[in-house]
Amino acid sequence: MEYLYPAVAALLAYLLGSLSFAVIVSRLMGLKDPRSYGSNNPGATNVLRSGSKVAALATLLLDGLKGWLAVVLVKWLGLRYGLGDGTLALAAFAVFVGHLYPVFFGFKGGKGVATAAGILFGIDWLLGLATVLVWILVAAFSRYSSVAALACAGFAPLFYLLADRGPWYAERSIALAIFVMSALLVMRHSANIAKLVKGTESKLGSKKSASSAKKSTK
Repeated sequence: MEYLYPAVAALLAYLLGSLSFAVIVSRLMGLKDPRSYGSNNPGATNVLRSGSKVAALATLLLDGLKGWLAVVLVKWLGLRYGLGDGTLALAAFAVFVGHLYPVFFGFKGGKGVATAAGILFGIDWLLGLATVLVWILVAAFSRYSSVAALACAGFAPLFYLLADRGPWYAERSIALAIFVMSALLVMRHSANIAKLVKGTESKLGSKKSASSAKKSTK
């Protein structure tokens, strides 16, 4: 039983992460599959290109919620089933991997920004808030969603380690999970990084992005 509960927690977290809400919400609202237009990424930013802000917001919140839920469930049930920080880190990583490689959608998932944010809020709300503020500030100044996401990937593990023995006690397993998730997030943005280098990356709210979105949904 020592390894059974952590294994079950990881499996359930992965299955929860595999719920690609960009695709699910789009289907329910009668929109095109987000994997068929724009960046082909099943995430809130690409769903926004469909022209539906409601669908994009729903995708953002639900993708974040599943990351948060996977972590807090381990916290809530930890004492009853003997689940410690190692299991919490495992569940956090599993739900993130589920979003990136969802078993229900051909292992073709999103980039993981919203889900990672939900995970950080689940670990500690201050950690999540600090990281989201980084996204908002960087996005406001750069107007690049990808740059803001990459900045968060760099700051999230740094925030967790620097605040040790302050708002929380940093645990090695959780720190490792955050670091690996940040590395995967950067990897998933490799195409965006290439566009940034070439100067072809679309900015938030740019007319070019809007026109491309309209064409892609026709």
